[in-house]
Amino acid sequence: MAEIELKKNLLANGETMAYRERSGGHLPVVLIHGNMTSSKHWDLLLDRMDERYKLYAIDMRGFGKSSYHQNITSIKDLSLDLKDWVDEMGLGEFCLIGWSTGGAVAMQFEADHPGYCEKLILLASASTRGYPFFGTGEDGSPDVANRLKTLEEVREDKGKTIPVQSAYDKNDREFLRALWNALIYTDQKPHPELYEEYIDDMRTQRNLADIYHALNTFNISDRHNGLVEGTNQASSISIPVLVLRGDRDYVVTKEMTEEIVQDIGENAKLTELKNSGHSPLVDDLEQLIGEVTSFMQQKEEFS
Repeated sequence: MAEIELKKNLLANGETMAYRERSGGHLPVVLIHGNMTSSKHWDLLLDRMDERYKLYAIDMRGFGKSSYHQNITSIKDLSLDLKDWVDEMGLGEFCLIGWSTGGAVAMQFEADHPGYCEKLILLASASTRGYPFFGTGEDGSPDVANRLKTLEEVREDKGKTIPVQSAYDKNDREFLRALWNALIYTDQKPHPELYEEYIDDMRTQRNLADIYHALNTFNISDRHNGLVEGTNQASSISIPVLVLRGDRDYVVTKEMTEEIVQDIGENAKLTELKNSGHSPLVDDLEQLIGEVTSFMQQKEEFS
């Protein structure tokens, strides 16, 4: 079995990026995790994916073992970190897989730095038009008529930011487990011992409100998203793109994935993962790996 080694690189901006590298393989694939996770949450795929692939799973700034010296203000900050790391590693002609928040980072990277990535896979990804952060109503439910505008508002939100941050700070594992059972693991659950490791990993996050705000203000579409005007960079993504969403995903809606396809255009293909939620890695790893490897092996010509 291939070995997984945790390594670190010092980036040009002074941040240290940690990453897991799987030994062997010759076809490079870079994995970008989502919010409340790190490269740790790719472990099942790192163990099971065909050994022809050279796998790298990064910890974004403020997650896992990476540093957080400078607060991020946008998804673009994270994509610039990725660019620095790719250059430090000397990588080119790789496949990029972004999960959830990582999907937004992957799209921003490809839009800003074409020529590095050959194919892009978006797994349960935030939309090209961002992921809205709504305020909390009197009954504790999201107030969809009140999209928060500032980082300070997001930090003070009593419905999501404060409870999750408090759970991190107080090691309230039952709260975090209940949250993930309700929203993420809607079909299968990780093995109990692995679940405990995932909860430990969640608590390494040091940028919760910053990430919420960055997603709220992300918009590479050609239209206003209700908060900010779009940059129209999505239309410049010309490499093949596979958009994957589980049919039981309670975090990313079907409409969000359809927005991605609409904004990127004919280069994007949408595939639904059956009986899967926001973490197909746990729900149906074999189905996920099958779709990913089939796409990476395709030789179709895209205009």
